[in-house]
Amino acid sequence: MIPRYSRPDMVAIWSPKTKFRIWYEIEAHACDAMADLGVIPRENAEAVWKAKDVEFDVARIDEIEAVTKHDVIAFLTHLAEHVGSDEARFVHQGMTSSDVLDTCFNVQLTRAADILIADLEGLLAALKRRAIEHKETVRIGRSHGIHAEPTTMGLTFARFYAEMDRNLSRMRDARAEIATGAISGAVGTFANIDPRVEEHVCDQLGLVPEPISTQVIPRDRHAAFFATLGVIASSIENVATEIRHMQRTEVLEAEEFFSKGQKGSSAMPHKRNPVLTENLTGLARLVRMAVVPAMENVALWHERDISHSSVERNIGPDSTVTLDFALSRLTSVIDKLVVYPDNMLANMNKFRGLVMSQRVLLALTQAGVSREDAYRLVQRNAMKVWEEGKDFKTELLGDADVVAALSPEEIEEKFDLGYHTKHVDTIFARVFGD
Repeated sequence: MIPRYSRPDMVAIWSPKTKFRIWYEIEAHACDAMADLGVIPRENAEAVWKAKDVEFDVARIDEIEAVTKHDVIAFLTHLAEHVGSDEARFVHQGMTSSDVLDTCFNVQLTRAADILIADLEGLLAALKRRAIEHKETVRIGRSHGIHAEPTTMGLTFARFYAEMDRNLSRMRDARAEIATGAISGAVGTFANIDPRVEEHVCDQLGLVPEPISTQVIPRDRHAAFFATLGVIASSIENVATEIRHMQRTEVLEAEEFFSKGQKGSSAMPHKRNPVLTENLTGLARLVRMAVVPAMENVALWHERDISHSSVERNIGPDSTVTLDFALSRLTSVIDKLVVYPDNMLANMNKFRGLVMSQRVLLALTQAGVSREDAYRLVQRNAMKVWEEGKDFKTELLGDADVVAALSPEEIEEKFDLGYHTKHVDTIFARVFGD
């Protein structure tokens, strides 16, 4: 990803230097295990650790690869330049390239998952704080983009909190599923390397051994991982879309923080655009873009092919870097979001009590009017609000059929906003606990 949409800690996971350091640790720990098993001399294993403080020369490895056309061989050649060709002769003993590549890739994805988990935890804290702050801030709920019934801004934040909390669970599960390693040799039979080597390497790297690998770790694990990133990205877009709607001039119930000196448009000085949430919508598309290729990587020929490789070299860094940036940006948007309670109330009252139609409908049925007749009575008065700008309560009070079933006091009571917020505490307890 370009620096504009990247954060350094996640980018560092995918740098060539980090990759080669992980490759080195895999090879060195494998040598230790083989020495413990008496497969190679102890002094050769110890010699490999002479390179533990070496910063591998990426340019030199690239130079060797230009000749060998093989990245792992290029790295091993460069390692031997530091360790000594005779001392390094047992490095990679009984191993195949995928043992290094796949195990490294899963280490990187696991580290990326740790950052994403921390990102989600930060976002959840911001959503919870704003939910509590606006627990009783009444706003109109909408369905199909049309006024429905009153809700609260706190419930809106709580809804997004619950969704992101599910995403946190998904991300933790995805981390657990991807945290496997394989040091099983060609076609995964351990013919030339003891399974105990794999166990040792995985233990040192914080992984668990893949129960059965071929020459590669099964790609259904990776498909699930990137699918999880896609779901999280979709949830980010869900939040961003709501904020973009609220910031529309005709709505203006909330807006992104507009900093001093910020400019909204090169042409129109009055503009304050929802640029951050629009950006998040676009970034979500990029993360989801990786999901289908990851799914298609599951089907490989026989024990291994490399059709997955070029895909993963792109989607690994791109998806995790992008999602990390997006989660951080969304957290900042939520933290600084400017909320306008007065505008929320004004919007809700724009159609003069129309949003209380269901309460009147239910009251009429409870008073003995059939549902069909009750619906007809309420709707004919509601349409006068839509079409003629009338006041809903006034029209109801002037409707003889309605007043025949409900007293003026009963009609008046149906316009109490508190009726719609009486169970907010119950919902909050379900979302956030007692």
